[in-house]
Amino acid sequence: MSKTGKFRFSIDRGGTFTDVFAQCPSGSVRTYKLLSKNDRYQDAPTEGIRRIIEMESGKELPPTEPIDSSLIESIRMGTTVATNALLERKGERTGLLITKGFRDLLHIGNQARPNIFDLSIAIPDHLYCEVVEVDERVVLESPQCELNLDPINSIQKQSNSVNIVKSLDLKSIENDLRNLLEKGIKSIAVVLMHSWVYDEHEKKIMQLALSLGFKHCSISSSVIRMMRIVPRGFTTTADSYTTPLIKEYLHSFKSGFSGLTANQVLFMQSDGGLTNMNRFCGSRAVLSGPAGGVVGYARTVYDKYKIPVIGFDMGGTSTDVSRFDGEFIHTFESITAGVPLQCPQLDIQTVAAGGGSILSFTSGIYNVGPESAGANPGPVAYDHGGKQLTITDANLMLNRLLPSRFPKIFGPSNDSELNGVKTVEKFKSLQSQINEFNKQHGMEEVSIENIALGFIRVANETMARPIRNITQGKGFDPSTHMLACFGGAGGQHACAIAKSLGIKQVSVPRYAGILSAVGIFLADVVIEENEPVGSIITEESYDRINSHVIERFESICSDLEKKLKSEGNYTEIKFEKYLNIRYNGTDCALMVRDEPPVKNFATKFIQEYSRQFGFQLQRELVLDDIRVRGVGVNEIIHENNINEKANSSPLGTINAYFETGSHATPYHDCVPGTYVGPCLILDNLSTIVVEPGWVATITDKDVNLQFQHAEVDESKRSVKLDSIMLSIFSHRFMSIAEQMGRILQRTSVSTNIKERLDFSCAIFGPDGGLVSNAPHIPVHLGAMQEAVQYQMRLAHACHCLKCGGKRDQDCMVLLPGDVLLSNHPVAGGSHLPDLTVITPVFQESDSKSPIFFVANRGHHADIGGITPGSMPPNSKSINEEGAVFRSFKLVREGTFMEDELVAELMKPAQYPGSSGTRNLSDNLSDLRAQVAANQKGIALLTTLINEYTLNYVQTYMRYIQENAEVSVREMLKTVAMGYSSELEASDYMDDGSEICLKVSINQQEGSAIFDFTGTSYQVIGNCNAPKAITLSAVIYCIRCLVGRDIPLNQGCLKPIKIIIPEGSILHPSEDAAVVGGNVLTSQRVVDVILKAFSACAASQGCMNNITFGDTTLGYYETVAGGAGAGPDWHGRSGVHTHMTNTRITDPEILELRYPVLLNHFSLEEHSGGDGKFRGGDGVRREILFRKSMHLSVLTERRVFTPYGLNGGGDGKRGKNFLVKNAWNKSTRTINLGGKTSVDTNPGDMFVLISPGGGGWGKADS
Repeated sequence: MSKTGKFRFSIDRGGTFTDVFAQCPSGSVRTYKLLSKNDRYQDAPTEGIRRIIEMESGKELPPTEPIDSSLIESIRMGTTVATNALLERKGERTGLLITKGFRDLLHIGNQARPNIFDLSIAIPDHLYCEVVEVDERVVLESPQCELNLDPINSIQKQSNSVNIVKSLDLKSIENDLRNLLEKGIKSIAVVLMHSWVYDEHEKKIMQLALSLGFKHCSISSSVIRMMRIVPRGFTTTADSYTTPLIKEYLHSFKSGFSGLTANQVLFMQSDGGLTNMNRFCGSRAVLSGPAGGVVGYARTVYDKYKIPVIGFDMGGTSTDVSRFDGEFIHTFESITAGVPLQCPQLDIQTVAAGGGSILSFTSGIYNVGPESAGANPGPVAYDHGGKQLTITDANLMLNRLLPSRFPKIFGPSNDSELNGVKTVEKFKSLQSQINEFNKQHGMEEVSIENIALGFIRVANETMARPIRNITQGKGFDPSTHMLACFGGAGGQHACAIAKSLGIKQVSVPRYAGILSAVGIFLADVVIEENEPVGSIITEESYDRINSHVIERFESICSDLEKKLKSEGNYTEIKFEKYLNIRYNGTDCALMVRDEPPVKNFATKFIQEYSRQFGFQLQRELVLDDIRVRGVGVNEIIHENNINEKANSSPLGTINAYFETGSHATPYHDCVPGTYVGPCLILDNLSTIVVEPGWVATITDKDVNLQFQHAEVDESKRSVKLDSIMLSIFSHRFMSIAEQMGRILQRTSVSTNIKERLDFSCAIFGPDGGLVSNAPHIPVHLGAMQEAVQYQMRLAHACHCLKCGGKRDQDCMVLLPGDVLLSNHPVAGGSHLPDLTVITPVFQESDSKSPIFFVANRGHHADIGGITPGSMPPNSKSINEEGAVFRSFKLVREGTFMEDELVAELMKPAQYPGSSGTRNLSDNLSDLRAQVAANQKGIALLTTLINEYTLNYVQTYMRYIQENAEVSVREMLKTVAMGYSSELEASDYMDDGSEICLKVSINQQEGSAIFDFTGTSYQVIGNCNAPKAITLSAVIYCIRCLVGRDIPLNQGCLKPIKIIIPEGSILHPSEDAAVVGGNVLTSQRVVDVILKAFSACAASQGCMNNITFGDTTLGYYETVAGGAGAGPDWHGRSGVHTHMTNTRITDPEILELRYPVLLNHFSLEEHSGGDGKFRGGDGVRREILFRKSMHLSVLTERRVFTPYGLNGGGDGKRGKNFLVKNAWNKSTRTINLGGKTSVDTNPGDMFVLISPGGGGWGKADS
């Protein structure tokens, strides 16, 4: 019973339903579920509270009158107000104030595109509608700097010394702010360079803005005081965009009550803690509902069983997965509604598969989501006008849901049960479509039940993938966990999800249907603070840093305690202390929790880093931030036990459908007892499906599901082509490639692989053909298949003739434990810095022939050659570009061949002007990481084979390849029918080399010949592209042209014959320089292919490769440009296009680590081509050098412009300049041309203007 004798409410307002958990004055618990949006009430949480008080008191509360808040002790709530504002782009009109030179920084972001095969590059709109550039500049002081900074403007901060190069002009800012007010903008976000260390400028602007009448101002130094201006800027604009709406909602919510005070209302934050309603803000609110679910299963399931738990929260729109092992895991970077957010939040991964996810069938593939029917119109069964089937409809079709147990809130009048009749009608229509396809492709007809079951199985595999990400991808075995299943739809999928992950035990907690609301009820109040430090921990600095950390911990804890005590009474106040630490020279920081001194945190960091990544680095540690969470622990008053006589007898029986067919399935109330599957367990909030082979034990705490035995013997499945299994295996193969990528990213040390994500992972069949390639870097797509098949040919040709059976270092016969290394262009390489690691997969019983291959390709920062970074702009031979590996056994029967590897990496030094690798330790570490990634792939493939048998897995491997072939053939037939069967195009490199293409399509067969005859001879420079590059370009373009999600494998190329003339720039000799072919010519090949198909105008056609450094440091980046417009879209500005998708270093990190100033980084306006649809603009990037360095530039489209199509204008060509002594306002500018290397002096500034994209259609059409 509540001590105050009042109601205590906990509410989760989701996208589809609002769940209410209430502890009544008597001590009993009442729950209620209602639609979040309904014309019959204004606010779902208020309506839920009103109805529960009515039910408990027996008195009517008129909806038009405020609820008496004296009846209520507390209201705790999680809300989607902020999330919905982001999703729907319906937040407050916001102005962005940002440091001059960076007006488009948040448009460019990290320059990567979210979907590499989407030619339109669909990215959600900005959150801001106006930008004001603030003419101010704060610079970090550095001992490497050789510029003359004025010491008068130097300010010493704890973390860094800064120099105020340009002070604020408040009068000018006032004029800008008044202009914003005149435009109706009353909320602003202020984001200034290095405000994480110096916040005075932001604070002054906020004071000025509020005095002028702005109703809200978010400053980045207060929203999240962490370095990296891009994610900090996104988070601040999101806060400014959503917080005013939250304040309006709070005001509206309070108006539904009389006398409601702020201390009665607490809101759930994304980090799993509650906060006072007056402190609740948009940037901390986006995951409030899902965070409640994590707290819910942590406080119920984990507290009961004390084993690691995977949370599976399946709602109407999406599914959230998470992990808990005694401590909440926080992350500081996530993406919500296309907006990167940098703030503390529980580590929750979301997949677009919920009860409302839309079902579709395309080219033999069952698809689930990502589109959702939402709450309105919702599934077909809701009878609200929904026309598309959903997962809920599929469960209803299989009789796994009982309409009579749902609230009568459906139908045109919102007073009916689920409408199963309409669901059946819609499935019959889909059945006709599927069976027509099956008939055309020689497959058997399927029943509507099997169709519904197929979609359920595909949905389950879709939802299992993110679970594998948070377990296998982070070094945990999912089979050692318990699955906590909750959410309105979770119980219907619990057994199947657990079985697919090897989990034997599932807990469906009491109140699983509203567990997020229960978690909010059980959560603690949290206030937190963080401060930047940015100090390197050395023997000399340790005592100073340790004293500072202890002092700041004590001060912050004292402040947080005062705030907590002023807002409520708690049974306990405790503090969680964190330090954010990373290895010097890396971007991978870990937030570790411990108690002072600092050495405790350092030890824990090293332990955690080693556990996550499998190794330690011999580098100094950097302390980035101090963080403290003050936790006010609430007294939890449990409900009174109510003794009711439980009746475990079946309420009835229904014929439900499972993998083993139709079963007479009893359904029971959720009361204590033991129930053998198949059966349904029903309560007022959810349905639990106990599948055949499972046993459910119900207590007063939860439903415990135990797997007893398999009803389906996977080894005896028919290997006939089945569209359902096709979809499932497509997910499984892709998941394996993705897990390999996560292991590689986790275990690598270099910036290129760990942060820029310049790598790819893939699976190959026993013939070396591509099976599945994770969507990493497009230029690697087809090339790795060539690399694997080249090594196979060498192995087959060897037969130990060279070594006479002694298996010496020249022997290329493949044995278990062997791993191959290759990068040579004739061996399927792209360019030398891309090192490919290939591992054959053997069956334990047969070590003669590989049954699969796994491989990955990663860009190494340096492998020797004539310039640092191994990307020389003027190389004329492959020997000038670094170490060459045609076929090298990196691991021989389990032994890592380090001595031999080091010798090969140092070989380039034998050539005049060349050096061996300049970063041997990173090479060795990254190659070990690449080996480890392949081992992960082998382990996951072995698990898949043990689950289904080798014959079954390889058969479906071939089926998936055939399905990709079918999709490509359909696309080619469509092109020939609607456009032309003979396509031609050509374009030029800046040196005049022509790339020619003629495509001849056989409409009847759906096949094509891609003939590059007429392409220019190989060149003396390095823009020669190995044959594998063209294969990658073709497979990339074909996948883009198909226009939907299909398996990416060798089947895509089966209908295509590619002719490349030997000796051309696309098929050069063995010793030709090729470093530019991978990063430049590849883009032109794509432009030519897409031009032939009239798919879109040319994009920037370049990767804009920039390298600078000296004997002590080196830096490499590729820079975004403009994307080409298409038939119904404008080209995206400031983005990487086509054959690359690597990220760019954050401006604050760039200036912290390297002796440079990023003077300008924004769009180059009007550089995109004119047209009905405009081409995207390129970018202007200005890097000012603070010390003498060597600069190398490797670029294209500096002579020939990116073409427009259908009357659209060309994009503007790019430019490269060097402004001498720009620091002192010199105007002497030198045109560097497209490819060059120069020495720079302190104060010189490099200016890169990247090309724009071509336009589409006449501007006046």
